[in-house]
Amino acid sequence: MSTLIHDLALVVVPSGVAVGAGTAAVYYRRRAVERLGRIRHLETRVRDGEQRVAARDEEAQYLAANRLPALVSALSRGEGSSYRDVGLLHPQLAETQTGTAYRDVLGQVATLTSEASQRAEGAAGTAVQAVVRSLQSLINEQQVAVTALQELKSDEDTLAITIPIDHASSQLARRAQVVGILTGMWPGRQRDDTALLETVRGGVSRIRDYPRVEINGEPAAYVAGRAVEPVVLAVAELLDNATRHSEPGTKAYVWFLEAHNGISIVIEDAGIGLAPEERERAARLLSGRDPVRITELRTPPRFGFLAIGQLATRYGFHVSVEQQSVHGGVRAVLHLPGTLLVAPPTPAFSPAAEAVNTGHTTASPAAHPYPVAEDGLPVRHRRRRSLLQPGVPATSPPQPGAGRHLAAFMRGTDSARTASTDQEQTS
Repeated sequence: MSTLIHDLALVVVPSGVAVGAGTAAVYYRRRAVERLGRIRHLETRVRDGEQRVAARDEEAQYLAANRLPALVSALSRGEGSSYRDVGLLHPQLAETQTGTAYRDVLGQVATLTSEASQRAEGAAGTAVQAVVRSLQSLINEQQVAVTALQELKSDEDTLAITIPIDHASSQLARRAQVVGILTGMWPGRQRDDTALLETVRGGVSRIRDYPRVEINGEPAAYVAGRAVEPVVLAVAELLDNATRHSEPGTKAYVWFLEAHNGISIVIEDAGIGLAPEERERAARLLSGRDPVRITELRTPPRFGFLAIGQLATRYGFHVSVEQQSVHGGVRAVLHLPGTLLVAPPTPAFSPAAEAVNTGHTTASPAAHPYPVAEDGLPVRHRRRRSLLQPGVPATSPPQPGAGRHLAAFMRGTDSARTASTDQEQTS
C-alpha cells in the first residue's frame, strides 16, 4: 500500500516535489532497516538470556546431583583436605555471581560437615573409652577372683575349670585394650626391660589358639620397657589373625631375623593369604598414616590392623604383611629398630661370691642389710624384675585332667593376667 501511494505521488506532483518525496522514502526505509536490526539484536539478547538461565538451572542441578555428593563422600572417607572439586558444568559461569555463590555453598557445607563429624567422633570416642574402662575394671575383678580361687585350691579339677576362664579373660582384656587404643588410650603401664623371647611369649599367651604357635630361636636382645606392652599386643593381634585365617590343624611359625639396625619378628601361617587389594588396604592400615575414626569403621569392624598401625606409629616399630608365606599364607614382619632394643642386664652383684673370690669377708646380713663399700656406705643395687614372667605356652592342647600341664599353662599366662590388671585408667 505504501509503495502504491509513493508511485502516485511521483506521477501527480511536479518534478521538484517528486525529488523530496524520494528523499523521504529513503529516510523511512533506513529507519525501517534500523528498527529491524534492533529487533534482531533484542531477539539475540533474549536467546542469550534464555541460554544463561538454562545454564544456571543445569548448574544448580549439577551442584545438587554431583558436586555436593562428591564432597560429602570425600569428607566421609576422611579425604576432605585432599579433595579437589570437579568444577562447574559450564565453565563460562566460573567468574559470575552464580559460580562464586556455588563455591561458597561447597565451602560452607565442607565446614559444617567437618565440624559435625568432629563432634560426632569426639562423642563416640568418649563413649567408647567409658565403656572400655568399665569393661576393663570388670575383667580385672574377674581375673583377681580366678587367681584367688587358684591359689586357694589348686587341684587338677579346679585348674581344669579356672584356667580356661582365666585364658578367656586375658583375650577379652586384649580386645578391650585394642578398642581403647583406637580411641587414643594408652595400652598400659610402662614395663621393665624384658627379653624379646618373653615378650613374644606374652603375645602368644593372649590368643585363643596358642597351642598352634611354634617359636624358633632365642634372641638375646631385650625390649625397652616402654615398648614391651605395645609389642606384646601387636604380636598377639598378628598371631590371632594368623591362626584364625588358617586351617585348625596347621601351625603358625614365629622366628627372628637379626639385622644391623634391629631385629624382626617373622610370623608365617599356612592360611588363605591376602588378595592384592586386601594386601594394599592392610599396608595402608598398618602404616598408621590414616586417622582412625570410630564413626567410620566398616561393618563388621576389624580392629586388629588398625590398632597395630596406631601402636607402630606411636612407638616407632614397623609392621608389614606384604610378603607371601612359604606355606602359601601370609608372612607378617614386625621390625623393632635398635632404638627399642636394649642389651641384656648384667648379672646381679653377689657379696658372698665376691668374698669367696677375693678372700675377704663381709658384714653379716643382720648387721648390714646392704653390701658395704670400703668407705662404710651401703651399696645398693637395683633389682630388675619383669612383669612378663617367662613361661613357654604349651604347643599342644592340655590333656583332660592333666593338672601339671594346666599349672604350666597358668604360669605361661601369668604375664597376660598381670598386664590386664595394670591397665592405665587415663587416655
